[in-house]
Amino acid sequence: MKVWLLHHRDAAVLAWRRLLAVPLNSLLFVLAIGVALALPAGGQMLLANARQLTDRVSAAPQISVFMSVNADRATATKVGSRLGGAAGVKQARFVPREETLARMKANPGLREAIEVLPGNPFPDAFVVSVTDERPESMERLAAEYRRWAGVAHVQLDSAWVRRLEALIGLGRNAVLLLGALLGAGLIAICFSIVRMQLLVHRAEIEVSDLLGATESFVRRPFIYHGVLLGLGGGVVAWIVTTAATLWLRAPIADLAKLYDLTLSLQPLSAMDSALLLAVAGGLGWLGANISSGRHLDSC
Repeated sequence: MKVWLLHHRDAAVLAWRRLLAVPLNSLLFVLAIGVALALPAGGQMLLANARQLTDRVSAAPQISVFMSVNADRATATKVGSRLGGAAGVKQARFVPREETLARMKANPGLREAIEVLPGNPFPDAFVVSVTDERPESMERLAAEYRRWAGVAHVQLDSAWVRRLEALIGLGRNAVLLLGALLGAGLIAICFSIVRMQLLVHRAEIEVSDLLGATESFVRRPFIYHGVLLGLGGGVVAWIVTTAATLWLRAPIADLAKLYDLTLSLQPLSAMDSALLLAVAGGLGWLGANISSGRHLDSC
């Protein structure tokens, strides 16, 4: 076991020296791999942040019932009584127009626009929790509430959360597809690089064969060469993704404030970072392994 570990250490050191022997070429190869991996890594980072946003927002289906702006408080009270005794209603919370106005004035971007209005532009409203959360049942209740006197608009509050979750699912599939395509490209890059290395070191390979070296012993440095290229590309991809996260954090936070949301863009998690490096190294290993196995006999 100790001899086996020493052989792997020597192979890794030899592969590292070969990378340093052509620093410019090695750097360009690593940058190409890193930029390719940064695309799916950045997509995963955005999806993780979007998932945090949906986790913060309650996805429990609710119905918002908005009264007409001209409806008086007595009409709103009647509607509240009907909602409280209606079938399928778990809870109906009244939101007076004064509370909505105060909440909107607390937003610096809306305060000045609201203060120039002659009166309160917001209606009374009710937030209704239901016992049956199936979409068809909620649509049926919403259609019933729209027919009530004094009701101007009825909205399913959880619809946008469901749309966002559907978009996240679509984005996840897109990231997987993009990652698969770029992963195949990374394998092809490592395949070509290792093939060139085999041709460059053909004389060394022939001498090793004459001295009785096994095929695995000869292939080992070239496989480590591919692994190091992949890991280097993974590190570059992580740096690019982290830099993009820090650069976009402030603009995205400002945009979120316009929608009364608190969102701070977070970089890749420790698990996602480790997965990125593992996948990068694994793809480099696969490309080098295929190339060395295919071309070693011809050297």
